[in-house]
Amino acid sequence: MTALTPLHAPSAQQQPITADGDLRRIYEALLLEDAPETLALDFLAEQLQRAALLPEELPQDPSAWQGWVAEHCAEVARQYADYLQQRQAGGPRQFFSNKAHALYFLQAVAPTKLVDGAWLYGLLPQWRDPRFDGLLCTYLEELGDGNPAQNHVVIYRKLLAEHGLQDASAMADERYLQGALQLALGACGESLLPEVIGYNLGYEQLPLHLLISAYELSELGIDPYYFTLHVTIDNASTGHAQKAVQSVLDLLPLEADRSEFLRRVSLGYRLNDLGQGSRAIIEGFDLEQEVLAMLERKRPFGQHMHSDYCRFEGKTVNQWLATPEQLPGFLQAMQDKGWIKRNEDPQASRFWQLIDGDGAAMFGVFSPYEKQLLHDWIAGDWTPSDQRKAPRRSRQVATPDAAVPEHDPDVQRLTSALQGLDGHAQIATLIPWLAPARHAHPAGLLATRRFIELKSSLR
Repeated sequence: MTALTPLHAPSAQQQPITADGDLRRIYEALLLEDAPETLALDFLAEQLQRAALLPEELPQDPSAWQGWVAEHCAEVARQYADYLQQRQAGGPRQFFSNKAHALYFLQAVAPTKLVDGAWLYGLLPQWRDPRFDGLLCTYLEELGDGNPAQNHVVIYRKLLAEHGLQDASAMADERYLQGALQLALGACGESLLPEVIGYNLGYEQLPLHLLISAYELSELGIDPYYFTLHVTIDNASTGHAQKAVQSVLDLLPLEADRSEFLRRVSLGYRLNDLGQGSRAIIEGFDLEQEVLAMLERKRPFGQHMHSDYCRFEGKTVNQWLATPEQLPGFLQAMQDKGWIKRNEDPQASRFWQLIDGDGAAMFGVFSPYEKQLLHDWIAGDWTPSDQRKAPRRSRQVATPDAAVPEHDPDVQRLTSALQGLDGHAQIATLIPWLAPARHAHPAGLLATRRFIELKSSLR
């Protein structure tokens, strides 16, 4: 292990690098650059200063952590049992008011979910050291051990694609904070080991919102597998939560350096509390505001595309779409004319009939998510008479050997690079393919499987 080096702080003259609009830029640079450590260190210096202002929640005595984690898990289980009792007694959903609300949440947390596990990437070079086994096991399980059916990023990408949520052009910049933190920590695994394992300790604790989200997503017909998978692997008995505690205990240095090491572990732990959490994102949803924001994004493309035949309150559709300020009035005008019938089955609204169905005049204009926003806004408090819809079960995932697309250019490049190398040289060649931007692609999945084989045989 390298000696502890205090993280440098930004100079007084240095402007904060996370000005408005910068988080997405930092996120993308950290994800795509081959050597982003300088950017990562500058970014983390600023974020750790913010984390230092947050209250301390981690017990000071590391020997108490296993019991503390077990107690937290038991409390989450009790709270979830209370939730289930309320739901079974006829209580409403507590998170998602409708399907559009759930899809909004899935898209809002996507920048974080699409780099799942990234904070541990920089520890892969420590594969020979048994003290890192728990951390590397956690990272490789986030990668599905190279099986695309269990790779967390692959699973989440498929979930987004199923519901038309891939377009992130309108994503609020703050949504990129936690993902950027994870990527930055992954770029600094050697120099910021205490912060990395402290962050891991916080992130791998089982949160109540994960359980409730999985339950309510299933109710709404959305595959909850990504979330139920984390419920099982993050358990405090044998899962990632337990491994996170044991890894910190295994990596504690000699007594002389212990207090500084633990101080930095605590700072890394508190990085988890920066930015909006899942609950805050869920509570910030406003259906009408989302509908209006979506229509404003579409307005520039549609303001000259409609004929002058149809008028509402004397204005053509093109005139209504001329400025964003008129959108609320346009929606109200369509309601006044009976084209939109709020709090009724959307099928009764002429506007919905124009956008839904193969023969609809506006077929394809709205994405599945945009249509869900409009559907749920029109429906309001209306519910179908047959609402006893069976929840969608989490899919059963088969785990056969993943087929290798031999003609994939990256697979060919990787296979060629490994030719003639001994095991240790192969591992050095494989590690970059396990990076956050690569591991969910065919070559990265192949590299993950080969890395696991070599790690086992060379130890």
